[in-house]
Amino acid sequence: MTNENPRTPVLSPLAAAQHRAMPFTRLVDCGMDHADARRLLADTTAGMRWQDSATTLAETQLERAGRAEAAGHRTTARQAYRFASAAFMFAQMAYQADTAEKRELYERHTAATMSAAALQSPHTPLMERVTVPHRAGTLGGWLCRPASGKVHATVIVWGGLSGWGAAYLPIAEAYTARGLACLLAEGPGQGESRLAHGLYVDERVTEGFARFVDLVEADQRLDGPIGIQGMSFGGLFAAHLAAADPRVAAVVVNGAPAAPTVPEFRTAREQLAAVVGTDDLGRVAEVMDGLRFDPAKHRIGCPLLLLHGGQDPLARYEDQQPFLQAADPTAATLRSWPDGEHTLYNHAVERDAFTADWFTDQLVLTTGSKNR
Repeated sequence: MTNENPRTPVLSPLAAAQHRAMPFTRLVDCGMDHADARRLLADTTAGMRWQDSATTLAETQLERAGRAEAAGHRTTARQAYRFASAAFMFAQMAYQADTAEKRELYERHTAATMSAAALQSPHTPLMERVTVPHRAGTLGGWLCRPASGKVHATVIVWGGLSGWGAAYLPIAEAYTARGLACLLAEGPGQGESRLAHGLYVDERVTEGFARFVDLVEADQRLDGPIGIQGMSFGGLFAAHLAAADPRVAAVVVNGAPAAPTVPEFRTAREQLAAVVGTDDLGRVAEVMDGLRFDPAKHRIGCPLLLLHGGQDPLARYEDQQPFLQAADPTAATLRSWPDGEHTLYNHAVERDAFTADWFTDQLVLTTGSKNR
């Protein structure tokens, strides 16, 4: 007698899209507890709403953190707050438009991250919330410094359309372990800069990201040169800033389109419209056209590292090639993983070690740290 295998669940179109956008590899890359990531995917496969499952997981981690903190177990509490922060980050991703629910979930993500930052120890990176004024609002971010306090150089890291700021704490840990400070930026169209302060992406978006360079330069604790790194769509912003701002000493572009367009899929269009801050698709297309990176016009004078995943459905190699064409061939490096997913979720540890070592080579060993 042959045992029949259980029927494979059929996901709803929405759940299928969420699973594609937020696979297990991305969930753990951005700091979710492995067990929580599996639970989230299982819950949503069974029909539970994505935001409901992620929020429940976050709240469970908050309860765990509170018990550990009350018992004096600060390291355990800090870890649980971090897991809660990541779960809230993914909970808000269920909403494309800037709804009240999305804003509340992001506020809870920020609060959980602040709780984790408050539980410092001599062995953990120093972490604090930082802000800088821009136009009529405020840009925010998380500054992470090595536990020793000694900084050789600083790297500013930002995401793209949906993952921002503290989502990249694992990257910051790879950098601080090597004596680099790391500023996890929430630029225009991202995080609280958008949700709380109404700062959106436009043709001059690099002016907003340049404000983080200003912030680093003004901080006397941050010695040495400044590098920048853009993940996903944020890689386009990084390339533009590297071409426009001579203060940028090295740049990493990971999984970005050089010629952005308005997506054909409804959810993707809604996400891009929210980033630009308008439902007018004509205006969205106008901004995308204004952000096109043209190597005939935009030249990158600093060292460039381009990261590429061979299985990335969102950024093909030819989509990123203009960045290489804009750089000095002797100072441009391409690192590709043939089986790599978007922004190399499935090679996160190796990716972060590689970029951290590359930044160390470019900012510390090559240029040397210089006091300002």
